This record gives sequence, C-alpha cells and structure tokens, in this order.
Amino acid sequence: MNKPITGENVVIKDNVEFGENVTIGNNVVIYEGTKIGSNVIIQDNVIIGKQPTRAKNSILPEVKKLPPTFIGAGCTIGTSAIIYANAEISEEVFVADLVTIRERVKVGFRTIVGRGVAIENDCLIGEKCKLETNCYITAYSTIENYVFIAPGVVTTNDNFMARSKERYDKFKGVTIKEGGRVGANVTVLPGKVIHEDGAVAAGSVVTKDVQKEELVLGSPARVVRKVSEEQLLKNQ
Repeated sequence: MNKPITGENVVIKDNVEFGENVTIGNNVVIYEGTKIGSNVIIQDNVIIGKQPTRAKNSILPEVKKLPPTFIGAGCTIGTSAIIYANAEISEEVFVADLVTIRERVKVGFRTIVGRGVAIENDCLIGEKCKLETNCYITAYSTIENYVFIAPGVVTTNDNFMARSKERYDKFKGVTIKEGGRVGANVTVLPGKVIHEDGAVAAGSVVTKDVQKEELVLGSPARVVRKVSEEQLLKNQ
C-alpha cells in the first residue's frame, strides 16, 4: 500500500487505500475502507468517511452502516471539511474549507465546491460545476454539468415545512440542468426545475420552473427575457 505524507495527530482506520503522492495535514480522521486516489491533498482537521448519525425524530430511514467513501485522483480537500460515508468525489474536484458533503452524494469531475457549502444527502452534482461560498444544496437534488450557483443560494425540498405526516413521501429536491445559473441569495422552492441555460437573477425566489434559456427575476421570479446568445453555454 502507498504511504501518504502525514501531519500530526492523524487517525487512519483499517483498510484505507491510498494512491501515490497523497498529502495529509494535521488532526485528520479517515474512516475504514476509504479509497483515496493519487495526488490528493487533504488539509488540516478534515474528516472523511464519517457515518451519519440520526436524530430520534428523524423521518429518514435508519441505516446500520454505509459503504466507504471514494476520493478521486487530483482532489484537494480543504481545512475542516467533512465528507460522509458513501460519498463519491470524482477526479480533480476542489473542496474548499468548511464544506459538508453528506452520504450518497456524487460530485463530478473538476467541480469546485466553495467555502462553507453544504451538500445534503442523496444529491448528484455534475462535472465542472461551481458552487460558491455558503450555498446550500438540499437533499434529493440533481445539479447537472456546467452549473453555476452563486454565494448564499438556498434550495429547499419540503413544501410542508416540517408539519404533518403527509410530507414524508413528498420530499423533492431541486433540479438544475446543464448550464443553469443561479445568482446570489436566490431561494429555489421544492421540486422546481431550472432547465438548460436557464438563469435566475440575484435575490429572486423561484416558485415555478425556469424554462430553457430564460432569464427570470423577482419574488416570485418572472421571465424578463431570453438569455443573450453570447451567454449560452454552447458559445463559451
């Protein structure tokens, strides 16, 4: 097995696999079975492979033990990031400081996950996305390739706001399709879809689907115009 370069107070549990040239900072915990590719940088105070804990009143099903975490080659994992068990991080992903990536999340090639971003359980994040500082990706969401999400964006998945048992089988995250862009401090309501090259202006509240190549603005967000031709993904 390849041996990583480690700082002080590093805890590596059983059956962890490392590629070549892995660097690990101080006070890092890597749980059993985790697989880490070559040329990965793991900074101080990172936790990888954490099993989730469940609140007594949680509606999520209890899981005894999840499979290990996978970190692809060329990734950087920033200071104090927490990556849960059964997360899959593809090659050359940049995970900034203080990020949380929950269980059953997949993050695609060369995506940037900015400082303080939270990606909740059961999300799919595509390739070459940019999730900027302190945005929140709610559980059961799908973010396709080349999506831009600005700082402070909040996505939601519970139309019942934690009231009534009716909500239990109706949770629905958001979907942002290829090339979608969401401006700073936008709120996207449960189940809404931002279609290909759709754009949402800063501060808007998305209460209905955004159609392909539409630019929407306001609270509630309404169509302003089509996205300009030079701004479309195909022309980048």
